[in-house]
Amino acid sequence: MATHKQRLETDYLIIGSGASGLLAASRLAPHGSVLLVNKGGIQNSSTWNAQGGIAGVLSDTDSIDSHVRDTLIAGAGLCHEDAVKGIIMHGRKIVQELIEIGTGFDTCNGELHLTREGGHSNRRIAHSRDATGKAIAEALLAKITPQPGIQQLEYHTAIDLITTRRLGHAGDNRCLGAYLLAPDGSVITVTARCTILATGGAGKVYMYTSNPHAATGDGIAMAWRAGCPVMNLEFIQFHPTCLYHREGSNMLLSEALRGEGAHLVDAHGRRFVFDYDTRGEMASRDIVARAIDHEMKKQGVDCMYLDARPIGTETICNHFPNIHERLLQLGLDMTAEPIPVVPAAHYLCGGIQADIHGRTAINGLYAIGETACTGLHGANRLASNSLLECLVMADYCTTDIITSAPPVPAHAPLWDDSGIEPEQERIQIKQNWDEIRATMSHYVGIVRTDERLRRARRRLRVIHEEIDSYYWRHPVSQDLLELRNLELVAELIVMSAQSRHESRGLHYSTDHPATLNEPHDTILMPDF
Repeated sequence: MATHKQRLETDYLIIGSGASGLLAASRLAPHGSVLLVNKGGIQNSSTWNAQGGIAGVLSDTDSIDSHVRDTLIAGAGLCHEDAVKGIIMHGRKIVQELIEIGTGFDTCNGELHLTREGGHSNRRIAHSRDATGKAIAEALLAKITPQPGIQQLEYHTAIDLITTRRLGHAGDNRCLGAYLLAPDGSVITVTARCTILATGGAGKVYMYTSNPHAATGDGIAMAWRAGCPVMNLEFIQFHPTCLYHREGSNMLLSEALRGEGAHLVDAHGRRFVFDYDTRGEMASRDIVARAIDHEMKKQGVDCMYLDARPIGTETICNHFPNIHERLLQLGLDMTAEPIPVVPAAHYLCGGIQADIHGRTAINGLYAIGETACTGLHGANRLASNSLLECLVMADYCTTDIITSAPPVPAHAPLWDDSGIEPEQERIQIKQNWDEIRATMSHYVGIVRTDERLRRARRRLRVIHEEIDSYYWRHPVSQDLLELRNLELVAELIVMSAQSRHESRGLHYSTDHPATLNEPHDTILMPDF
């Protein structure tokens, strides 16, 4: 059973069309041809779903030093201070550019309306009501759409990177492009001067996540198979307030609600977070998520509650209209009652090891945004630093590419599908998908133990062997590719967690409750 094959050539291949990918495409288009690839539609990205906003030093009462300090505190001693400063210092410039291209940030008396979120000592979050990511994505998309040098391929799934090492060439490992699966089942061989991974995170390794379905860790898995080290994958940020409701299980209740004065309470109306941190609801996300998780376990209940009534109906309707409307559709009114919430996997602080320019261990391969790990977030991301990182890294990355004049890529062979056989049934894919997510949720969640991690590693190893056998015998499909990537990233998360014998930031182990005096990154190296 042969697969139809085609070939494309481009100067710049960008995989992923969230904020990082869109801005990178806009920057590179004047300098060569751009192929922008997304495995779903433009709306199937974490950027599009981002509610809260983008952090930056945007008022005279704030300072770079203050934003840096808040980021370092949230990062629990693991941030790379050079990366923190390098990204934060560009916050005002990036927000100003977004305004110039038409992003509709909220204003008050002609000035940006800035809100505050957990871990921030100042109001520094620029936002567009409670749909900031959508506003940014729409503005960036409007900027790139008329540019003739950009070709967009939606619903195309990256299979693997093409590298000189993969082809058996001697010398330094260089990325030549990637293989893409088209909607009709054909495989496209894309060669490019530079390849940028802007594929987002991996929240779908867990049963409960705020992430869109596309967040299956594709970029991390492809980069690992190609030879890139990964860093700090054990640090999974769980958003404290995901709606606890069967029909809205991936809906977030923005942290900005707590920034404006909403309370976290139990079923009896008691504000419990002050039992865990003097900052109460304004503590960093890891502390608030653990507080909710601990109270749920202690009280034997399924959820806690977010009470937004102290904010007032006018503020709720004016600043959080989308959240309010969505809740009303589900029969919940946050102007009149507390809303049930649980923590859910939200953001991956680790990723492909890269510098703030997105440079990886492979020549010609860049990683930007959530799929990359620069050391900005350390052991815990400060709220709303993510969109900032996405856009600043895209800016740095494209400047590096433009000034480095990358060479024309070598010839890459077409996709080889010899020896495959048709699928007889697909139940194995669904079964393994469900088992991976259940294993990660039960054994590698907010609170971890050595034994839980050992159990997870054993189960994932069995699943890995099943997937590997299936992959090499059957035609590729989006479901199979996502499953393969999901399992690999799950294993890397567990391996990283097993390597950290302390509790720090988002990694909390009851077997190792103390925090070591000397912070260290967890770096895993592919075995070639």
